[in-house]
Amino acid sequence: MYDAPHSDGTVGKAIQVLDQVASFERPVRFSELLANSPFPKPTLYRFVQTLTNQGMLAFDAERQTYSMGLRLVRLAHAAWRHSSLASVARPFIEALAEEIGEAIHLAQIDNGHVLFVDKYKATDKFDTLAQAGKIAPGYCTGVGKVILAFMPERAQKRALEEQSFVAYTPNTHRNQKTLAAELLTIRDARVAYDREEHELGIISIACPILTGQEQVVGALSIATSTNRYGIDELNKHWPALRDTANSIGVQAELWQVPVWS
Repeated sequence: MYDAPHSDGTVGKAIQVLDQVASFERPVRFSELLANSPFPKPTLYRFVQTLTNQGMLAFDAERQTYSMGLRLVRLAHAAWRHSSLASVARPFIEALAEEIGEAIHLAQIDNGHVLFVDKYKATDKFDTLAQAGKIAPGYCTGVGKVILAFMPERAQKRALEEQSFVAYTPNTHRNQKTLAAELLTIRDARVAYDREEHELGIISIACPILTGQEQVVGALSIATSTNRYGIDELNKHWPALRDTANSIGVQAELWQVPVWS
């Protein structure tokens, strides 16, 4: 069932409907939306019609389904250009991926959850769940943990309260106490690891992307399969990962990418 966030008036409720349609990851019928909606049928129908009229949703009359509209695509591209790290980081992550021959993930964080804003694969021998535009937990991904570790105290506290601590694998953090302890270690070492915490068989090493004032704006990771390498092998790439993250941080500061406060 769709887990609706708190809304802020009419605009917030409309965004909830957009989130719900997006959560299906396929065209969806109105009856499916209604079955999982916190709104009564007339209210939901009104929102769906308004969003369709505004181009935020697209309606397929033949199949009687709704999907995300082209206006959202245009807005998403504008957001990607103006506030995402992807636009400034792409040349750097391409170069790193080609140098080391592994998958590179670029991520930012929103309400305690990781948003993958770019991914570059140098090999087709394996793949990960992470894809550009996908959301993942902060507490059990390398990129999520390293961003959390470098967040200001108040922002980190809010983000930790958003963690669900679902046990995806036997290695996943089950509570805030164990995660908080690891975050201290991560901040000191300036590196985080995903030791099959989100996906069995997938490991990663992650570095923070920081401005000159040590403000975290995102994270960069190298991900691979345990069939290919172990953590020790990934550690060999840490200098290249760190240098790439530092280069992106310089560019991000010039582009005034948002930071957390």
